[in-house]
Order: sequence, then C-alpha cells, then structure tokens
Amino acid sequence: MRAVRPLLFALLPLFASCTMLYGPQETPVSSGTRIQGELSVNDGKLLLRPCQEQRRFVINDTGNTGLLQESASLLDTRDATLFADVSGNLDASKVAGSDGQLNLTRLYRVQREGHGCDDPNFKRQVLRASGHEPDWSVSVNAKGMVLERPGQEALALPYLEEQLGDGRFNLTSEANGLRLELWVAPQRCVDSASGAVQFLSAELRSNGKVERGCAYFGGSRNQ
Repeated sequence: MRAVRPLLFALLPLFASCTMLYGPQETPVSSGTRIQGELSVNDGKLLLRPCQEQRRFVINDTGNTGLLQESASLLDTRDATLFADVSGNLDASKVAGSDGQLNLTRLYRVQREGHGCDDPNFKRQVLRASGHEPDWSVSVNAKGMVLERPGQEALALPYLEEQLGDGRFNLTSEANGLRLELWVAPQRCVDSASGAVQFLSAELRSNGKVERGCAYFGGSRNQ
C-alpha cells in the first residue's frame, strides 16, 4: 500500500469516534442491505455513492468494520475514489453535504483498482478468490468453479462445499486426476499486487501444492 497522505488528517475526526475492534479473526455480524459503490471524502466526511446512483451517504461505522482506516490508507489524493462492498442500513435523515447516512455493519472489501461497479459477473458469483506468485484465480457460481492461471486454459469443475464452523468453509473438486481444494476463512487479507483489502482469506490446494490469497463473496451470497 501507499503511505498515508495528507488526506488521512481530514479523516482523523472520524477516527476519534471509531473504536478499532476489527482484527485478523473477527467478522462483523451481517445485517442490513448489501451495497456496492464509490467512496470519496468531502469536508472531512467519508461518503458512499451507490453504484448507478447519484445520492451520497455519510458513513457511520456502527459495526466497527475498520472502513475509515482502510480508506485512509488507500486514498492518496482528495479527488480520488475507491470502490467499497459493504452491508448496512440507510438512514434517510439529512446530513449536511449528503443525502443521508449509511450505518455500516459489515465490510466485504475496499479497493482502488478493478472492475468495481462495472463488474459484469458480480451478481452471478458465489465467491471469487485469487493469489499471486504464481497468479491464480477461482470464480465460483451455482453451476461450478473455474480455475484460471496465466498461460493455461481455464478449467471448469464441479464442486462440493463443506462448512467448518466459525465462518470457515472449503470447496473441493476431483476431475481428470486433479484434486482441487479451496479453503476460505473470515480473516482480513490484503492483495499483494493491488493493495485491495478483502475480509476473507483463501488457500488453494492443488494436488498437495498450497497457494495463498484473498477472497470475497459475490452478489449471490452474503455469508
């Protein structure tokens, strides 16, 4: 990630009222409406503009998700925007300079790069996981999972899901002599290439080889 620029100081008043309770093994309770949109800062306030809308809502981090801190480390100019995927409750009461307030309960991811609001596959996805060195990605929907690696054909596979407790689960598939396992856990994870922050960690096991990365739920699954 880039170093926090002067923009951080514009958010300091917000930090003062926010207790830093988020951590590697904590997952806020999911409630409210899931919303994707663009984050920006105006007059020291962090605002979210939902995708395909013009309304802007002041963020009130009632769930102590850490969004304010994560945003400060990713935003590096006052004109910059981020993409955020969150859950919360919209409050129509007017807040100066906004169209209301978003009482935040859960943070799925926040990123500076990527498709964001323009991701055509998001609504159909159950999960997306990816890692680097070497690069890999797994896209999961109701019909199956697709493993992609640079220079190789995409591999589509059926899968079985097993719930492991504490929000952890794994997806397994065996086909054509390949045993593939994707282990997912609720844990803050930073993409080493883009700096995007996601709140699921992932571990891909392919015939005994282990590769680590991050993951997030797609639009067809919230938890």
